[in-house]
Amino acid sequence: MTNYEIYYFPVQGRIESTYLLLTDQGIPFKKHIVTSEIWGKGDLKEKCAFGQLPLLQDGEFKLNQSNAILRFLGRQHGLYGKDNKEAALTDMVNDGVDDLRTKYFKLIYSDYDIGKQQYIKDLPGCLSPFEKLLQKNRNGSSFIVGDKISFADYNLFQLLQVHLVLTPDCLKDFPLLKAYVSRIASRPRIKAYLDSDEYKSRPINANGKQ
Repeated sequence: MTNYEIYYFPVQGRIESTYLLLTDQGIPFKKHIVTSEIWGKGDLKEKCAFGQLPLLQDGEFKLNQSNAILRFLGRQHGLYGKDNKEAALTDMVNDGVDDLRTKYFKLIYSDYDIGKQQYIKDLPGCLSPFEKLLQKNRNGSSFIVGDKISFADYNLFQLLQVHLVLTPDCLKDFPLLKAYVSRIASRPRIKAYLDSDEYKSRPINANGKQ
């Protein structure tokens, strides 16, 4: 019996992929919303390995770093491929997602006003590898690796979602990615979650830019 508790700020940020995974898999968890006032007290920060959120707690077990959390949940709940090769490919995809997410956060928090147009211009080159990976896996009709959803799918889906907010036409030249987003968004638990007021009311980023 899992007893997951997740501590994070009241934004999507780096935790949303984890929320999607747990919600879609029907795994119960408790959210602890960390306000700036709570974080400023310093007690919670001292409990975090690197002084950062998110923090996942499972009983006495505590884990920081968003990708470590995703991988842990992947291992715990059979969302890490069917064998070592699929697990390695899942890691590869997730690392690629993180590379793009790092670029996205740099834009949002450092270069938004002067860098947005160039970022959008360069974006197809960043999305193309994911389109090719989908094509190689059952001609794009399934998930990013294998025939079962993995933690990397939730991470990729969420990153594509925020890019569709940034530039709604970003997938117009990527039919497989566009269909992939639609398939995952239509999964019953994810659809209900995305339609919820709780999801819609939470900003994507802490500075309000998106």
